[in-house]
Amino acid sequence: MQIPVELIVYGVIFVAVLLLVEGIYLTAFGKSISLNSRVNRRIEMLEKGKGREQVLDQLRKEMTQHMNGQKLPIYALLATKAQKANIAFTPTQLMMIMAVLSMVAYVALTLGTGADTPIRIVCAVAIGVGGVVVWVNNKAKKRMAMIEEQLPDAVELMVRSLRVGHPFSSALGAVAKEVPDPLGSEMGVIADEAAYGRDTGEALKAMAERLDMQDLRFLAVAVTIQQQSGGNLAEVLDGLAKVIRSRFKLFRRVKAITAEAKWSGMFLSGFPVVAIMVIMMIKPDYFDDVKQTAYFVPACLVVAGFLVVNLFVMRSLVNIKV
Repeated sequence: MQIPVELIVYGVIFVAVLLLVEGIYLTAFGKSISLNSRVNRRIEMLEKGKGREQVLDQLRKEMTQHMNGQKLPIYALLATKAQKANIAFTPTQLMMIMAVLSMVAYVALTLGTGADTPIRIVCAVAIGVGGVVVWVNNKAKKRMAMIEEQLPDAVELMVRSLRVGHPFSSALGAVAKEVPDPLGSEMGVIADEAAYGRDTGEALKAMAERLDMQDLRFLAVAVTIQQQSGGNLAEVLDGLAKVIRSRFKLFRRVKAITAEAKWSGMFLSGFPVVAIMVIMMIKPDYFDDVKQTAYFVPACLVVAGFLVVNLFVMRSLVNIKV
């Protein structure tokens, strides 16, 4: 009975760590950092009286600071996701948060479990670091999904602006004002960089590489080709918007079709673990007759290996690129 109770305590502490990270983030940066705001963060900062150059410097620093922190030993594994999530915390601050959360988890494990000190230390570090990693991954996934969904509308807004006679810089400015975050602030940075003399195609290409998004690469290539050889940019972007929207619809359709396979894979991988927990809860001495045999530990390792292989195989089967 003791094992399931401690597992529940570990799960509760892990969820508490996730909530604590989100609470610290919102407390430090306020609601303006949330992606649910209708007014993008760049416009809000400008309305508070900050200068355009000051806002540009701050946003560019936030957008590039995590890739600069790849030299840190543990942070290199988290830098790419943190960059895509555009976490306002600096790499040093995130490392400090990992350390603080690990200490909080250690105290909670000390009070809530009877595990030995080395086990509590290892579990506390795993919960503190793992909680931040899961939180950053969720932020990155949500932000990238929102950018993919906003991009067709933003390109169509550019097309309408170009067709009424505005230059491309004004079209970017319209997107920066009308589109909410996260894409609004991203386009606002490009518009500001273009105003200060940076090549627009180069700025778009840098953003596409930083976010690792194929549709943005298409946009950057279209703008660069138009700048070098001319042509009707409005027609090119109109076709690009249709292609992006079609890819997005196809991706949603593929996601719906493969949902059953994904849940089947999760069920097949999680059911043995749940079954073992239920068995240990109902009859803790169920494995006592075989624990002392020479084949018990190797058999457990083989089963665990099959479960891990099952995760990767099922994920590769349903991971369809669109």
